[in-house]
Amino acid sequence: MGSGEWGIGMENSFLIPIPHSPFPFPIPHSPFRIRLEFMKIDHATVAVVTGAASGIGRALAVRLAQEGASLALADIRAAELNETARRLKSMGGSSSKVTEHVVDVSDKERVAAFAREVVEAHGRAHLLINNAGVGLFGTVEQLSIEDIEWLMGVNFWGMVYGVKHFLPVLRRQSEGHIVNVSSVFGIVAPVGHSAYVASKFAVRGFTEALRHELAGSPVKVSVVHPGGVKTSIADNARPGAGADRAAVDRERAIFNMAARTSPEKAADRIVRGVSRDEERILVGVDAWMIDRIQRWAPVKYWRLMGKLIELLTK
Repeated sequence: MGSGEWGIGMENSFLIPIPHSPFPFPIPHSPFRIRLEFMKIDHATVAVVTGAASGIGRALAVRLAQEGASLALADIRAAELNETARRLKSMGGSSSKVTEHVVDVSDKERVAAFAREVVEAHGRAHLLINNAGVGLFGTVEQLSIEDIEWLMGVNFWGMVYGVKHFLPVLRRQSEGHIVNVSSVFGIVAPVGHSAYVASKFAVRGFTEALRHELAGSPVKVSVVHPGGVKTSIADNARPGAGADRAAVDRERAIFNMAARTSPEKAADRIVRGVSRDEERILVGVDAWMIDRIQRWAPVKYWRLMGKLIELLTK
C-alpha cells in the first residue's frame, strides 16, 4: 500500500513538499489533512478474475501475474481456462500461485463454492474482478424472455453473486478492491442491444451504489466501461429468438471494425486504474468520446452517434 498526504491550507498559505507524496509538486500545508491511499498489487496480492478464459479476462490474468499477484481464475470454458493458466505458469520470473475454477457465474451456488475454494487455496482475496459476460443481438420485440433471462443471469446476476460471496472475504483484509466490468453500453443505449444495455446499465448502477455504501471502508470499488476491444464477444454473441440474421451479421461486422483496443491495452488500463483507485475507468479513446457525447446530449446522443456509425460503415 503506497500512501501520501495532502491538505487544503486554512491558516497557512505557503507550500511545502511532503515526503513520499504521490504527487510530483508541492502541496498546501494544513493541520486538516486527507489521507490518500493507493492499492499496491504485488506478490502479497490475491486476485480473483472471472471470464479469464479469453479476451480481457485472460489479458488481466497475465497483467496481474506480471505484478506478482497470485490468481484465482474462473470461467465456464474449461479448456480455454486451462490454456490461460498454462500460459501464466510458463511465464518466467513469476512465483505467483495460479488456481483454475470452472464456474458458471449465473449459478449462485457454484459462485458460493468458488469463493470457498479461493479461501481454501489462497487463504484470502484482495482484488475481485467481475469480468465474465456474454452478448445478445436483437431488439426488444425480437428477444424472447428466455434470451433476456440468460443474458441477465451471466452479466448482472453473475456480478451480484461475485460481490455477495467475495465481499466478506475482502472485508477481512487490510485493503481490498472490487472491479465490475460494465461497457460503453452502460453509458449509451444503441439500437439492437436492449438486453445487453440493460445488463450493463445495471452493473453500473449496482457498482456506483456499492461504492457509496463502502465509502470509508478498506474496500474500494471501480466500474469499468470498455469501448471497442478486440475480443470474440461479438462473434460469440447469441442472436435473439426472432432476430434478423442479416442485421446480426451487420452488427458483428460493425463491432469488429470499430474494436481498436487490444485486450492487453485494456488490461493495462484497468490495472492502472485500480492502482490509482479510480472509481470510473474508461477503456479506449472511443469510450472517452462516447462518454463525452452522452454528457453533451444526454437525450439525443443517438441521433449523432447513429449518423457517425452510418458514415463509418459505408
